[in-house]
Amino acid sequence: MGSKTEVSLHKDGGQPLEPPSGYESEISAFLAWVQLERGLSRHTVESYETDLIQCACFFGQNGSSNWQSITLEQVSSWISSLTLDGYAVASLARKSSALRMLARYLVGEGKLENDFTELMSNPKKGRFLPHALSIDEMERFLCAADLNTALGKRDRAIFELMYGSGLRVSEVSTVLVNAIDLDDGFARIFGKGAKERIVPVGKQAVVAIRNYLHGGRPKLVKDRSGGELFLSKRGTPISRKMIWVLVKEYARRAGIEKNLTPHGLRHSFATHLLMGGADVRAVQEMLGHADVGTTQIYTHVESQRLLEEHANFHPLAQDRE
Repeated sequence: MGSKTEVSLHKDGGQPLEPPSGYESEISAFLAWVQLERGLSRHTVESYETDLIQCACFFGQNGSSNWQSITLEQVSSWISSLTLDGYAVASLARKSSALRMLARYLVGEGKLENDFTELMSNPKKGRFLPHALSIDEMERFLCAADLNTALGKRDRAIFELMYGSGLRVSEVSTVLVNAIDLDDGFARIFGKGAKERIVPVGKQAVVAIRNYLHGGRPKLVKDRSGGELFLSKRGTPISRKMIWVLVKEYARRAGIEKNLTPHGLRHSFATHLLMGGADVRAVQEMLGHADVGTTQIYTHVESQRLLEEHANFHPLAQDRE
């Protein structure tokens, strides 16, 4: 096969790139199937769509006219091209997963004779150890909002709920007003795969949400507004992207030097609970993790921190001259 052709997902005018005609119908049918049969979230389906369009464009520009003509060599070349383009291991794993699921779907539907991903190797995932804020850093972060403004009340409520209940950014951006029971301190959340779970809402989060509902949200509501709890200045549901921007801005205001993201608030929620002695299975349930092994990463993080503290400060852990 020849040299790698670089694939862009946008045309010169900035419009999204479409897959070659020999690939389009299978991608559309597959995406409809995973959303209906597998219950994947809209965000995941959109990511798969982007991945498969990128993949199809690479194959099309490198000599293949449809999915039936793909070879393992071409798949390996695609993965190599992504690696050279600097994609993170997690992104490579997701893109590989999307292609593997598509191939299995096509085989199952009788549209593909041989699974061209059957011998495809998986990108090696390193163990990601999340960085949690300290208690002091978290207090500074939460207190950075200006509670004299509607947006400040909203932002404080968002952060209190994310940290207090361990919500994903996609969950907090779509949570409904009627999904929060402030009297009993619980919220009904729909997570990955539209799976429902009930999470506790802490006292500080309850206070912040009440404050926002009484003195913040009414000032943001417009005719177009729906039942989402957190609204933008235009009265529309706040976006995941905006929450990312807000987290970065408030971290800067609070003087936090760590690279804080919305997921960092979720990391902090889990780490602080486990540091306080919470049962890992209870934390797993609150986070909505399907596998307790994912939750146990946080116990490993804390163990690593304790080992570092011991190595740095215990007299018998120091090198002797």
